[in-house]
Order: sequence, then C-alpha cells, then structure tokens
Amino acid sequence: MTSSHPTYKQPRITLVGAGPGDAELITLKGLKALQAADVVLYDALVSEELLAFAPEQAIKVYVGKRSGEHSQKQEAINQLMVDYALNYGHVVRLKGGDPFVFGRGYEELEFAAAHHIPATVIPGISSSISVPGLQQIPVTHRGLSESFWVVTGTTASGQLSADLYQAVRSNATIVVLMGLHKLAEITALFKAEGKHHLPAAIIQNGSMPDEKVVIGTVDTLVDLAFEHHIKAPAILVFGQVVSLHPQFRTIHELHDYTTR
Repeated sequence: MTSSHPTYKQPRITLVGAGPGDAELITLKGLKALQAADVVLYDALVSEELLAFAPEQAIKVYVGKRSGEHSQKQEAINQLMVDYALNYGHVVRLKGGDPFVFGRGYEELEFAAAHHIPATVIPGISSSISVPGLQQIPVTHRGLSESFWVVTGTTASGQLSADLYQAVRSNATIVVLMGLHKLAEITALFKAEGKHHLPAAIIQNGSMPDEKVVIGTVDTLVDLAFEHHIKAPAILVFGQVVSLHPQFRTIHELHDYTTR
C-alpha cells in the first residue's frame, strides 16, 4: 500500500538575481535554481518569461515590489518565503537586478537564518552597471571616470540620500536608482556645484523592448524627462562617460553653437 502523504522535502531558500529585465540576462546558475524550484516568489521587475523555466507544478507567487506601489511589505514577503520553504521545500526568491543592490536581500537571508532554513545567494546582473552598458555608456573609462557611485534616490525617510551630496562633488560617474521622482532635486545638487553642463542620461525600462533613453545635460534633463514622458522604472546616469553615447555628439555641437 502506498502512502498518500507527499514526500518530505528539506526546506531551503535560494535568492536569485534576475538581472535588469531582459529574461536572457539571468545567469546560468540562476536558471538552474529556477529549474529546481518547488516555489518561486517573484518581484514586479522580474520578467515573467523566466517563470517558464520553473517546473510546471511549482507554485509561482507574485510579491510585486515596485517603487511607490508595494503590494507586499518586506516583512510579509519574509514570512511567506519561510512558510513556503517549511511546507514545500525549495523556495527560489527571484529578485530584479542583484539581490544585494538595493534589493533588501540580506534582510531575507537574516530572516531565513533566524528560522534555521539554509539559504544561498546567486548574484544577478545589476541594472546600475548593465543598463548604461547596454547603451554603450561605460561607468568607468580611461581619462573620463576612475570610479562610480551607485546611490538610491529614495531613502526610507523619503529624503535624498546624504551620499548624493558627497557624490556630486566628485568626478566619478553617478548612477541613481529609484530617483526619477526626485529628478529636480537631484539636478539642483549638481547645479549648486556648478555642473550645469555635465552630461546626463535617463534610461527607462533598461534592457527591455520598450526601453526609452534621453541624453542631455544636468540643465536639460528635467525638461527632457517631461517632454519624452519618462516614467519609472528608470535609472539616472551623471558623468562625463555619458558624452560617449552616440546621441551626445549632436547635443554637444548644438551647445557649442548656441554659446558662441
């Protein structure tokens, strides 16, 4: 006589970075974890194409976390992750970008550890580097930028990050995530440092078919965002490296002409 009870599965959690949006930009190791999932908890910025790689019988749960419209609080996601692991086995927590770049991944690791559930991390390609890169904007380039900052545009208190005030004084490339709704405040910081003509870019839905890019300067960026109806999710890039983008040459020539 066979038992009708399901086979017990050892609870475990894998935090997987899904990359910047394009489903093909997940790592091979991340894909293999998905193929071995009993449950997938996935975020808003994760391509749903990736769910096809999980077993058909795996439970797929949307826990959409998107700036300004959190459908699940982090504490609730932590609890879901642990509950599913205890009841079903292997939970893949599929997160946009990289789990540890403003992804609150370490909080999920800590919660798993507090419940004695083994957890591993599979890094993902962060939008902070890859999205500019896909637009042929390197975050570092010999003679233009020796380093880069990746800064959040929104802190838990809703204020601009204190790091931004330091970053704008440097010659580094500055990539701002979740900063679109603070664009006027952020560009004002650069203007206060006299960097009105610093090359700048906004990239909406980076790596996706509906990607939109605007290239300009600190002075023109707010108007360009309005003119092109730019919406979140979008990343901001400030620095001389933006001048390497093919569109910038036209802007530069126009600026030279108008300032003669």
